[in-house]
Amino acid sequence: MSLPLEAAPLPDDAVEVGRVLDAWGVKGWFKILPHSASPEALFSSKRWYLQPSDRGAKTFEGTVLLRVREAKEHADSVVACAEDIPDRNAAEALRGARIFVPRSSFPTAGTDEYYWVDLIGLAVVNREGLALGEVRELLSTGPQTVLVVGAQEGDKPIERMIPFVSAFIDAVDLPGRRITVDWQPDY
Repeated sequence: MSLPLEAAPLPDDAVEVGRVLDAWGVKGWFKILPHSASPEALFSSKRWYLQPSDRGAKTFEGTVLLRVREAKEHADSVVACAEDIPDRNAAEALRGARIFVPRSSFPTAGTDEYYWVDLIGLAVVNREGLALGEVRELLSTGPQTVLVVGAQEGDKPIERMIPFVSAFIDAVDLPGRRITVDWQPDY
């Protein structure tokens, strides 16, 4: 099936925020797996940029623009409908697509709130100034988020998991690209 979506360049500040899981219902809605426990970025933008999945069937090529009519939370995921996706068949053709939105369309984070995408790659140091590594990813464990911090010690890769809670996080310096923690290397 050929989708009637227009080709569009990916914005320079585009951030991948989710993936289309499958069709949802018969009226062109589709189910999304957000890459964050808080999918506000999906709700804040009515223009999503899709790229085909890295694996699986390719129903479109390059980057296409999807004009979203509505997106809402549903159980443990997000569901959405869009212009040019009139029925279940068209929604199924989106399966596996990677969803990007411009970073400039993200809502402003509140005090002591951070987007996961902004934390990835930050250096992590403890109170004594010892480098513990850099944030490779974040995990949502339900009650809290955990920083997955990777480092190389000698020829051996090390991975630390530090709860992203005020008891262990002293400061997040986004401009300085650094997180200071109350954590020791042997924890």
